[in-house]
Amino acid sequence: MNKQINESRGQKPSALITGASSGIGESFTNKLAAQGYNLVLVARREDKLEELAKSIREVFAVKVTVIAADLSDPNEPQRIFESLQDQNIDIEVLINSAGLALAKPFVDSIWQEQQDLMNVMMISLTRMCHLFSASMKEQGRGYIINVASMAAFAPELPGNLYSATKAFVVHMSEALDLELKPLGVNCLALCPGLTRSEFHETMGIKEALSIIPQWRWMDADKVADEGLNAVMGGRHIHVNGKLNRVLVNTFKLMPKQAKYFLGSKGIIL
Repeated sequence: MNKQINESRGQKPSALITGASSGIGESFTNKLAAQGYNLVLVARREDKLEELAKSIREVFAVKVTVIAADLSDPNEPQRIFESLQDQNIDIEVLINSAGLALAKPFVDSIWQEQQDLMNVMMISLTRMCHLFSASMKEQGRGYIINVASMAAFAPELPGNLYSATKAFVVHMSEALDLELKPLGVNCLALCPGLTRSEFHETMGIKEALSIIPQWRWMDADKVADEGLNAVMGGRHIHVNGKLNRVLVNTFKLMPKQAKYFLGSKGIIL
């Protein structure tokens, strides 16, 4: 990621990762630390963040700042931004990896649960992009990775807004890339398929996914590697894994009625 340019400025650039305490976010954290980036780690669980920060400081000569934040509160991005401004930390790499999922149907949930889902997956993510892209635009350099999902292209599941929120992330990221790429800033919608992490257990949906064979699952480190390579290569959308790319292309060609039928059967591909 423009390592020679960054080093020539005499200071290490900073990367901010949300959802940094586990899964894909943690993989991004370790890989950016290995590349020499100072880090700002954001997640709900401060104890997990501090544990991760300690291990990174012991291995890599980078500065690690921990900010515990619950992005279901749409005011948190502004607090994060102002905290970093107060510390004179300028963000050159933004990775929005925080996620949330619900194991219950739409009508059976309370509204606050759906609102929290949309805040984490869309509102706070978009606000983070809006806050931190301004300085990237001014400096003429920067990278943004928004972790979406191949679910953005797949059949819907009954009463589940997860795919809808991920579709928003894909479209928003593409629009942002169209605006910023001519100014030296790349924005990528990263679309992994099923990825091994504790996310599914934390969200209470691990059992529902247990029927899916192990060969369908990807490793979080590989997902992060592909994401970094894709955004550095100037791509605006990247679907992780050859099989997932075949499936996404199939979904694009599939008649809407066929996708609706698959969704009605609760088929997870």
